[in-house]
Amino acid sequence: MTDRRHQLGAWGEAVAARFLEERGFVILERNVRTRYGELDIVAREGETLVFIEVRTKSHTTFGHPFETIDGRKIRKLQGMARWYLHARRLGEGTACRFDAVAVIGSEERCDIEHLRNVIS
Repeated sequence: MTDRRHQLGAWGEAVAARFLEERGFVILERNVRTRYGELDIVAREGETLVFIEVRTKSHTTFGHPFETIDGRKIRKLQGMARWYLHARRLGEGTACRFDAVAVIGSEERCDIEHLRNVIS
């Protein structure tokens, strides 16, 4: 990944975390490395553990950020979530869901979209 793309992604994750906190989410961890990849944000909303995928783009000329969440990415997110639950010794009965946040724009102006329960 290029340095510019890495910076854009890190900025988008910070924007997404602030956005979620303003809406009552408690951010537990960010950038959790697993054997399957990296969980962008792990948070709690009430009693629910939420795994949040953040997608950041400077524009939508080549598509919306949510369009990049395909079947392969969903399987990867599920594997990372299972790993996280096991590694943190959280019970199988833990209420979980997967959300996605799209950040589109730049530091001067950006739009943020939040999709709840992207994997049913």
